[in-house]
Amino acid sequence: MINTCINIKPYLAEYIKGKFGNLCGDPIAFPDSSDLYHIIFDLLQKRPEGKSPVDTGNLLINLPSRRIGKKPEVYNYLSARAQRMIEKKIKLMFDNELHDRFEENYRDAHRLDNIEIAFGFMTMYSIESISEDALLKNYYRWRDNCRKKSHRRKYQKNQKNYSNT
Repeated sequence: MINTCINIKPYLAEYIKGKFGNLCGDPIAFPDSSDLYHIIFDLLQKRPEGKSPVDTGNLLINLPSRRIGKKPEVYNYLSARAQRMIEKKIKLMFDNELHDRFEENYRDAHRLDNIEIAFGFMTMYSIESISEDALLKNYYRWRDNCRKKSHRRKYQKNQKNYSNT
């Protein structure tokens, strides 16, 4: 397997290591059924002339290797733009899973405190580089943004008569 390093936000790297890895420093191998696998495969390109063969970053990943298509021996470079796109996809996965946890708790009869939900999420994926409060603020912003559209009050114009007297 060919490996490469990418640089993403530390809490997202910890999330991916906890979700797909085994937390021991081995390269992350995404299953071929995941969206990330196909995104990474699409973004691979030939290494530009003059680029070092050693990549730096905080997330070591196995490059997708398929029978048909790009060979990882040749196409083994992820540009800065590609890394940002991968980071956005990982952030989207992170937010969706976190918000689903909070929403399940909201619908559930066994309501836990939101801080306990955030702490459990962080513990499950061994996330240490972000606080529970930051996750809560993220959820509250998302919730307010989604719910304000359905509960917007109607505008009522003041009907005073301002005629010349």
